[in-house]
Amino acid sequence: MSRPRFAFRTRHRLGIRHRLGIRHRLSAVVAATVGGALTLALAPPAAAEPATPVAYPSGATATRYSGPAFDACTAPTLEAMKAWSASPYRAVGVYIGGVNRTCAQPELTADWVAEVSKLNWRLLPIYKGLQPPCGAKSQDKKITPAGAAAEGKAAAVDAISEAAKRGMLPGSAFYNDIEQYSRTDTTCRTAVLTYLSAWTKELHARGYLSGVYMNLNHGAKDLSDVYDSTTYARPDALWIARYDGSPSLTGWTGIPDSQWGAHQRIKQYTNSHDETHGGVKINIDNDQLDAPVATVAHTYEVTSGSALKARGGPSTSHGATRSVGPGSSVRVVCQTPGSEVGTSSVWNKLADGTYVADYYVNTPSDTGYSEPLPRCALPYQVTPAEGVNQRSGPGTTYATSGTLPGGALAWTVCQAPGTAVSGTKVWNKLDNDRWVSDYYVADESNTTYSPPVPRC
Repeated sequence: MSRPRFAFRTRHRLGIRHRLGIRHRLSAVVAATVGGALTLALAPPAAAEPATPVAYPSGATATRYSGPAFDACTAPTLEAMKAWSASPYRAVGVYIGGVNRTCAQPELTADWVAEVSKLNWRLLPIYKGLQPPCGAKSQDKKITPAGAAAEGKAAAVDAISEAAKRGMLPGSAFYNDIEQYSRTDTTCRTAVLTYLSAWTKELHARGYLSGVYMNLNHGAKDLSDVYDSTTYARPDALWIARYDGSPSLTGWTGIPDSQWGAHQRIKQYTNSHDETHGGVKINIDNDQLDAPVATVAHTYEVTSGSALKARGGPSTSHGATRSVGPGSSVRVVCQTPGSEVGTSSVWNKLADGTYVADYYVNTPSDTGYSEPLPRCALPYQVTPAEGVNQRSGPGTTYATSGTLPGGALAWTVCQAPGTAVSGTKVWNKLDNDRWVSDYYVADESNTTYSPPVPRC
């Protein structure tokens, strides 16, 4: 990650936003930024915040879930998860690690993750690390104000390690559990924000998404207040606790709907209580999700009669990088559209970053997409504070089709050439079939294509 390049990219955009016809939302923070454009141009590289690039490795994809979920202190048994297929939930929060994790996790193994994922459950990884120095439980290990940045980075490294042991792959989102604290304690507040900023930057540098869990009234407002700050890196998703019985993902007091506004929100709306489904009782919290979760690989068998070519992209026009023998197992992370092969135009992205035609793999369908595999997408944050126009095609001559607010995730499927925008002709196709100029997206390059995003 080249912070000086991205800092310039962010600064330069301030001077060209009017060219794209984007309507300004001049909050006090944005107004101060625009008004101080000359000062910002001379700022140090830290101005790269709040949107930092995610350095996805070749086999990465992000996975998203929208709907009801639950979390439990201890991951339920596989048999319990099978029984709860009768429940309204299809996602479960699991505590992958952290020095303040309170419950043992005898079930939370790589085998458990694989088997539960086969049942079409999505996993919501929670990391309960160091807690605020002025809050949480007295016995909790706390963030050290002077060492908050190093501690946040270490937490990210540990979360990745713990998740990897359980088969969770790059592109996954991890949620750092921060319990309540005194928001009037400036030193404490700064320590929390510094810790979470370092957590976010380290996850991004290693190819993962950053999430934060906070109480709506005891922490989340602080993240909202620095949403456009040049001091702190912005997490990709926000999970709030607000026990009002409402699963709504909008109308959160003190947090504008435009913040974390594109598949980036979770609400825990009911706390500890017992529920029974399929004859099995579990003590849970209720959650509503529209956010990134864990990515896992699913193993399938190659059915072709001869060696299957694994290609550099989802099309027969892409060169083959290796061959996979008949009857071999492949680890599929997601599916995406591509050139037609047999009765299907679906392609499978493998964990090594190559693609194979789904027609020759024994996924449940040989004509369309197959559950539980997600659609391939790599999300990056929108960098201008006032957002960016979405268009019906890769260019400024195409009709606008809504906007993505600043900090929203642009769920990128592929990249293609289009109208030049401030030095780049690269445009990103999103998973809603709309397009945005790559110049306004926090991926690895603002002048050319950003691997591992495939070409359209």
